[in-house]
Amino acid sequence: MLKHLVRVRVRAIAIAISSSPKISSQLPIPSTFTFAFSLSSSTMAATDDSLRKSLADKHAAVEAQGNTVRALKAAGAPKTEIDAAIEALNALKLEKTSIERSLIGGSDTREAFRQAVVNTLERRLFYIPSFKIYRGVAGLFDYGPPGCAVKSNVLSFWRQHFVLEENMLEVDCPCVTPEVVLKASGHVDKFTDLMVKDEKTGTCYRADHLLKDFCNEKLQRDLALSSDKVSELKHVLATLDDLSAEELGAKIKEYEIVAPETKNALSAPYPFNLMFQTSIGPSGLSPGFMRPETAQGIFVNFKDLYYYNGNKLPFAAAQIGQAFRNEISPRQGLLRVREFTLAEIEHFVDPQDKSHPKYDEVADLEFLMFPREQQMSGESAKKIPLRDAVSKGIVNNETLGYFIGRVYLFLTRLGIDKDRLRFRQHLANEMAHYAADCWDAEIECSYGWIECVGIADRSAYDLRAHTDKSGVPLVAQEKFSEPKEVEKLVITPVKKELGLAFKGNQRMVVEALEAMPEKEALDMKAALESKGEVEFEVCTLGKNVTIKKTMVTIQKEIKKEHQRVFTPSVIEPSFGIGRIIYCLFEHTFYTRPSKAGDEQLNVFRFPPLVAPIKCTVFPLVQNQKYEEVAKLISKSLTAAGISHKIDTTGTSIGKRYARTDELGVPFAITVDSTSSVTIRERDSKDQVRVDVEKAAIVVKEVTEGHRTWEDVWSTLPHHSSTSADD
Repeated sequence: MLKHLVRVRVRAIAIAISSSPKISSQLPIPSTFTFAFSLSSSTMAATDDSLRKSLADKHAAVEAQGNTVRALKAAGAPKTEIDAAIEALNALKLEKTSIERSLIGGSDTREAFRQAVVNTLERRLFYIPSFKIYRGVAGLFDYGPPGCAVKSNVLSFWRQHFVLEENMLEVDCPCVTPEVVLKASGHVDKFTDLMVKDEKTGTCYRADHLLKDFCNEKLQRDLALSSDKVSELKHVLATLDDLSAEELGAKIKEYEIVAPETKNALSAPYPFNLMFQTSIGPSGLSPGFMRPETAQGIFVNFKDLYYYNGNKLPFAAAQIGQAFRNEISPRQGLLRVREFTLAEIEHFVDPQDKSHPKYDEVADLEFLMFPREQQMSGESAKKIPLRDAVSKGIVNNETLGYFIGRVYLFLTRLGIDKDRLRFRQHLANEMAHYAADCWDAEIECSYGWIECVGIADRSAYDLRAHTDKSGVPLVAQEKFSEPKEVEKLVITPVKKELGLAFKGNQRMVVEALEAMPEKEALDMKAALESKGEVEFEVCTLGKNVTIKKTMVTIQKEIKKEHQRVFTPSVIEPSFGIGRIIYCLFEHTFYTRPSKAGDEQLNVFRFPPLVAPIKCTVFPLVQNQKYEEVAKLISKSLTAAGISHKIDTTGTSIGKRYARTDELGVPFAITVDSTSSVTIRERDSKDQVRVDVEKAAIVVKEVTEGHRTWEDVWSTLPHHSSTSADD
């Protein structure tokens, strides 16, 4: 088993070392990369632990056998006996070397696979570094024609799956955001990462990334690590997000981590705000930022959206748009960039009723979930029925559970491998104090498990924060069928006294007093009764003012109410579109041998839903009649709204198939007569024959999901060609 594992890993490495469309190899396995890379991270971690134990045992056996050989030589034992002992020693050394290669090979396999994918993506112009002729800028990428098409298809399906099916209200807000908005949301003060600098060159690095890279490198490359040291490094990786600046700095010093390029000493970690700052208008007096997320535009428009929705809850608003984060040291291609596309949903709901009318539609789904209890106990993710997770309180409420289920369906229908997708619950130390529950949809790729969608119950924090800062109540109402008597805290500003004291600012002070939360108002009442005056922050003025006892009355009264006024909670699914697309690229990429078996061909197995081009049209040979038929089919495909490409070059049909397989085109129509044509399916390479007039109809039905290829294969005549894929 061990030798087989090593052989598979070496195979994958051998295949990957090429950037040409055809990767030279004699391997007969059609999906070698996929096979070599199919182990999950948890399985690989368990395998590595087992291999480390085997390595320690084998090292001890080598030492013992070496002592035996030395003892035999010292005792003058017969040559045959010594030779047999030496042969046994050499065999043990070979086994030890094999285990060492296995431990190191997993990392090499992932890197080789990733390089093969990225080489193909860049060569076929799915995406490339921005400003390439000027040597590029880290963290900025351009999507080429096929990349744009994939992205457009993903976003189109996102709109269909969420906005249309859930009757969401879509908005489009500016990227430039005034400072006051992001001050209220907490981004100005808290949207930071810890940074260190090379003390000689000034080059900046993300402190946690340096520590993470050090730990991973030691675990993957240092074969002499003790089990205690392995456990320590794994614990550091597990608690990395929870380390303070001081703790992070202490670890960097303890492990003697230096600048990667220069090996110079590093500064102590300090916070760096990730937002791009700008000024609005020529005066420079109105500071702003490029938005780090799209959500704030929805929150500040809640009042108008609530009115547009007929003053009814629940409802959801959605937005697709660009966001900007000035990453300290961007890396990992599309996974960590400085400008990216987000698709975010804010589902507003009554905090006293978080049920969902469509919950039963997803409740019976079962998929990999990673609750915090399993994480804390060192267990792996396991499949849990969603209904069980909600009923047992693992997932906080039905609405949160509903969106987790809908996200699972969205990702798997795009083409994400369900066995490499998990939903991980945030640990207590990861969650904001106001959050009720948070889960991340994580997708496994060659970089490990990557957070691609966050699904959080943010309670009422965001609307309350903007209410406090703006003075505008962002609230909803529930009308009662019968009036109810309730004890209510009544804040009554004395406008005459406030006018005398604050003159033109009286209105802003009055609004701030009336918007006070109950606890703050009761604290003010107690302070006024004991001291006669109190300092009070008026956000809209940007300063504190002194409120005296004569300026406001605060008391509890029994009142009849005809409605309940409350701040809604929000459930927020947030999608990193670039991350999802990159993981989709990896999950759909594989290689297969050519007909002759002397080279490996790259293929993207995109579902028709997201494929950049749905169909290609090829005249079998350069022939005027065939080209006329190809143009006729092209017109039919255009009329049916099917993206396609027509290729009338004289290149062999096999090479044309290979080129389009590498772009992930699911179907190819080959014109080999004037009355009928063949339709080839990319992954099986099976072909059926169909009348010219029906070719576009068949392709449209299959690409739009009205028919499956299996159905087409079972109902239409088959076509076979001995030379088509040569």
